Formats: sequence, structure tokens, C-alpha cells
Amino acid sequence: MTPPRRSDDLWPSPSSSSSLLSRLRSAASSLLSRQYSTDKGGEGTARRSGGGSSSAPRPIRPGFVDPSKWRHFDSRAFGINLDAIPKDALSVLKKLRRQGFEAYLAGGCVRDLLLKRAPKDFDVITTASLRQIKKNIFRRCMIVGRRFPICLLKINDSVIEVSSFQTVGKHWNKSKEVDCLEELNGYDDGDILRCKNSMRRDFTINGLFFNPMNYKIYDYVNGVRDMRQNKVCTVVPAHISFMEDPARILRGLRIAARLGFQFSSETSNAIHDLSSSIINIDKARLTMEVNYMLSYGAAEPSVRLLRNYGLLDILLPFQAAYLSDQMKGKTSDKDLMLMKLLANLDRLFSADRPCHCSLWMALLVFHTALVISPQDTLVIRAFAALLYFGSWESAIEFLKEEAGAQVTFVPETLGPSQAKLDDLMEQTSHLASLVNSSVLTLTCSDALEQSLARFAEPPQFSGVVIASNKERSRLLKIFGTFDSDLTSHDERRWLHKIDYWSLKDGSPAEVRFVLGKVILDTISDKSLCESDEDALVF
Repeated sequence: MTPPRRSDDLWPSPSSSSSLLSRLRSAASSLLSRQYSTDKGGEGTARRSGGGSSSAPRPIRPGFVDPSKWRHFDSRAFGINLDAIPKDALSVLKKLRRQGFEAYLAGGCVRDLLLKRAPKDFDVITTASLRQIKKNIFRRCMIVGRRFPICLLKINDSVIEVSSFQTVGKHWNKSKEVDCLEELNGYDDGDILRCKNSMRRDFTINGLFFNPMNYKIYDYVNGVRDMRQNKVCTVVPAHISFMEDPARILRGLRIAARLGFQFSSETSNAIHDLSSSIINIDKARLTMEVNYMLSYGAAEPSVRLLRNYGLLDILLPFQAAYLSDQMKGKTSDKDLMLMKLLANLDRLFSADRPCHCSLWMALLVFHTALVISPQDTLVIRAFAALLYFGSWESAIEFLKEEAGAQVTFVPETLGPSQAKLDDLMEQTSHLASLVNSSVLTLTCSDALEQSLARFAEPPQFSGVVIASNKERSRLLKIFGTFDSDLTSHDERRWLHKIDYWSLKDGSPAEVRFVLGKVILDTISDKSLCESDEDALVF
């Protein structure tokens, strides 16, 4: 069937009479209405008459709604059943529905279920107001947020975000609401409600809704199509979307890094043009977005994308200067120590199994110390073994038994090891003090600006310092336990497996343990564990 023309294609020229314009608008609306019919085929269906071609071009007018793109899918066709949904999330959906409200899973969790990935979390959206949720349904929940308030609901060990269809952001353009009402006149109320909400979301692949009770997935913005094409596209024109909320730039980079997707050309161009606008994001939110990038198993590709779009200069200028300096004359960054450290970090974590932000911060602090003051490889291994095993005695035993080949890096290492075990404690203690001092480079603007002077072509310092004073104290606690007498240091843990619960809470002992493993895996020619699964404890 020939795909229907968009109503934009039917507008007459400015010279046409107003009456003709009115008749043609009416004809276009009627045409879309007739061609939007129910289709029960496997590619997806829409409630009111539907199924235009999914290859129709994206609208160029902000707020324009094209019902020919609407799709309903059966989740079972994608292998998604009720057992894919955590019991806590299902119980929230069921309780809301028992109270007479519509409720759906929404956003990234639906996307990840379709991609057979573990979702970071499960977000719920409902027709109940936040006041009704708090007063009548989940009385222990907390309403948080100013611009887009939501309910935070704690059930067992889960935290579920519940938002309301009734919530409208303070900066939402009311004229778009009018456009939607005009273009959707005569369509199913449920589709209109979900469609209007999806038009306010950041990316098409995040604009999906899922009702597990009837196995239906609702797509109004070609999210499934873009997923199949491995594309990250904004819902509205990208420049407008990012000007509305610059944090969407960082969310887009995070999604692309984690999924291995590419940006559409329009979205990519907008990120390049508006990358500097992230400087206007509130620091707490900026830190949260960076943490989402680096704590959930996609740190290496995230740093690479941040650098490609010039955002690393703003967020992590020391690391940006290091990479620019090391990449001169190179086409790949995979052999650089920083990228190998991040890659080994990623091997241990995922969207549903993150680390605390202090771990990736500690890793950056450690690497910064080596860039400023390169060390003998045996000294680096001794320091990492001390972190990993928790005692100097155990670290020395490990070094004696594991004397295999060591990887060298420029400029971080001093080449083949010349250090002797007899002198190792003093040199390791010195490295510990250097790492402790490097905490300021990540957490203090003056120290960070001074450290950039060592590079021939440093980025212009934006003044942004990601780590807070609280994180500075935590980092000092992580590295500050190593005094000059390492023989007296003994903080051995009860097992040599990662305790993800302790790590998620930022336990200094657990952070030291995992950091030690990541460094040893990077500086040695083999991993401490033959299989990553051997290192996991839930």
C-alpha cells in the first residue's frame, strides 16, 4: 500500500485562499483518519485504524504528531513474558490497576527488555496523580523533583520511580499541547494520552510503554524502528530538544555508549553544536549523569564518546589533556593505560550491577598520580596487590608467586622493572602518598588547573569539578590508610570475591579491593580470575 502523505505535504501555497486552506486541512485530517486502521499483523498494531508506513520521514515541526507511525506490539513476539519483570515492579503495576488507574512500564526499561538487556531500573507511569499515589496508594513513598516531580517508592531492596501522566514540566510549551489536540482529534483517548507523553521524552527509543498485563508494547515515535537500526534519535528536532534540556546530550551519549548505537546525523550535529551548553547544568545533576556513564559497565566507550564530542574537556579536563597528548600520531586509544583501566572496570559491572562513584574516581586519581610521576611496574603491582589483598605480607607473597610478564605503558611506567623486593616497601609507600596527593587534582579547582599546565596543549579550564567535598573525604579515606609502615597495614576481607552490596554503598575496603583487581589485571598479562564469574558475589 502506498504510504499516506503527511498533512504537511498537503498545505497549499501562501497565495491560496483561506477557504481552500481550510478545506485542504480537513481533507488531510480525514485522509489520515481513514488510513489509520487496526492491524493485527506481527509488525504491530494501533488501536484506531492504523498502520501507515514506518519509513515515513520524520516531521520537521516541533510538536507535530503523525498517527501513521503509531504501533502496538505483542511483547511475547519478542520473548518478553511476565517473568522478565521483577516482582516488585509487577506489584506496583497491579496495585495501581486495582485502584482503577492505568499503569505502564515506561522508558529505558522497555527498550532494554526488547534488546534482551538487563534494565538499570524499572520506571512506572500511571494515570493517578502524585497526590493520589502518596495519599491513597503508596503512603510511604516520597515525592521528589521540582521540574518533573515523581514518587520514589521503596519495596524490599528495590527503588521504583512512579510518575504521573498528569505531571507537566514547568517549561513544557503549551502550544505543542494545542497542536497535539488538533491533530489527534477523533483518536482513542488511551493512545492520545500515551502519545502526548512520548512526545515529551528525550529519545525515540525511550518513548515506549509496556503493559505486561495484556502483553502490549506501545510505540508512537518509531522507537522500535530506530532500535532495529541501532540509532539514537531525539523525539523532536535535536537542536530544540537539547536547548530545552542540555542534560539530554549526556543521556544520549550514555545510551549510545552502553548499547553500542550510533547517533542519527541530525542528533550528532546538534551535540557538536550545543556541547558547551552542558556547562549550564546544575552541578549535582551533571555529577549524576557522569556517574551513570562510568559506573554501569560502559566507562570506556563513554569516555571515548565524550572526547569525540569535546565534552571530556569540560567534565574531566586532565583526562582529556592526557588523551589528546597520547593520541598524537595514533589512530586507536585501546593501548593507552587509562582506556585499559576503564575497560577492565567495565568487565565487572553492568546496568543492573553498578559500582559506587568512588571507585571510578579512585581509578582516575590513581592514574593521574602515574601520569604526573611515572613508577616502576613492580611498585605499581605492589601497590595494587596491597589494595587487593589488604596486607603487605599477602602482597609480597603474591608478587613472589606471580612473577610473570608485565605490561608497560607510556608515560605511566618506567619500562622493565628495576625495583628490588628489599626496597619495595619504601617505594610503594611513596606511590601511596602520591596517589593520596592526587585526590586534589580531581576534587579541587586550583589543583586541577595547575595540573593542566604540564600538558603542551591543555583544554581551556571550564571551572567544573565533578567530585564534591563529600567524595574528596571518601577518596582520602580510601587512600589515606597507607602510612609509611606498610608492614603494620592489615585490612584483609573475609573473601576474595566482589561483594556488590558493599560496593554499591561505597565501602572503602570494597573499593580498594576492586581497584586493586582492576590495576593488577591491567598491569599483568593475565587476569586474577580465569572467569569473571569467579569474582562475583551478590
